[in-house]
Amino acid sequence: MAIEMLYFAWVREAIGVGQERVDPPESVATIAQLIDWLATRSEGHAGAFADRSRLRAAVDQVFVALDAPLGTPREVAIFPPVTGG
Repeated sequence: MAIEMLYFAWVREAIGVGQERVDPPESVATIAQLIDWLATRSEGHAGAFADRSRLRAAVDQVFVALDAPLGTPREVAIFPPVTGG
């Protein structure tokens, strides 16, 4: 199952790309497990995903908790918390 990953703000800067297409193993069943798997891809990924409290996620443009089931998304976005102004 190929997923289009989108990264924003400092997450994108740490990883070095704004998007990538990934094909996680079938054992990846939640957003948190996807993040764990992504963290193994490079030092930039590991650094970006080291502190989960600083991450938010959206699956197919719908905000979800990190413990949400992954399902079969076309797109997963990872970004820092959004602040109002």
